[in-house]
Amino acid sequence: MKKTSLILMLSLMVLSGCAENSALIKANSTSLRTDIYEELTNGATVPQGFVDLRVTATLKTHKPGIYSAKDIHGTPDYKLLLNIDGQAVLLRGNLQNENSESRGLVDPEVGDGIRYRFSKNLRLKSGTHRIVVALPDDGIAIEREITLVEGNANSLALEPIYSTKTGKRRLEMRSTPSFMEGIRTIRLILNGREI
Repeated sequence: MKKTSLILMLSLMVLSGCAENSALIKANSTSLRTDIYEELTNGATVPQGFVDLRVTATLKTHKPGIYSAKDIHGTPDYKLLLNIDGQAVLLRGNLQNENSESRGLVDPEVGDGIRYRFSKNLRLKSGTHRIVVALPDDGIAIEREITLVEGNANSLALEPIYSTKTGKRRLEMRSTPSFMEGIRTIRLILNGREI
C-alpha cells in the first residue's frame, strides 16, 4: 500500500511539473513587448545604462525519424525559445551531424546524432530582468531572474542535462545520461556562475 501511494504521489508530481512547464511555454511564446532588447548585428559601443548579453547553447539530439516520422528532433524546426521581460524570440540552431567518441568515463554526448548551436547577441538596459528559456518541443522551461551590471561583458550559457537510461553491468545497476534519452532540463550559467 505504501509503495502504491508513493508511486502515485511521484506520478502526480511529474504530471504537475509537465503542466507547469507547458503553461510557462505557452505564456512566454509570444511577445507582449518589443522594447526590452534589440538584437545586435555589430559590436557598436554600448551606450550608458545598457549592457550587451550573449546567449549561447549547444546541445545534441537524435537524428530525425528514429522514433517517429513526425518527430522534429534533428531537423531545422527544433527551436529554442528565449523570453526576457515579455519580449520573445524563437532561435534557430545551426545543425551539424556529429558522431563522437567517448572523451571520458561518462560522456552523455557519445554517438551519432545532430549537434545544435544556438546564439544571439542582445542589447538591453542594465538591471534585473526576468528570463524564460524553453525547448518547446521537449516541454522544458526554465524561469530565472538575472541581474546585468553596466560595464560588464555578459554571457548566458545554456547547458543541457540529459535524461538517463538504466543499464546492467554484471550485477550492479547504474544510470547513464545520454542525449539519445532526451533532455531532462537546462542549466543556466550567467557570467561563469550557475543561476
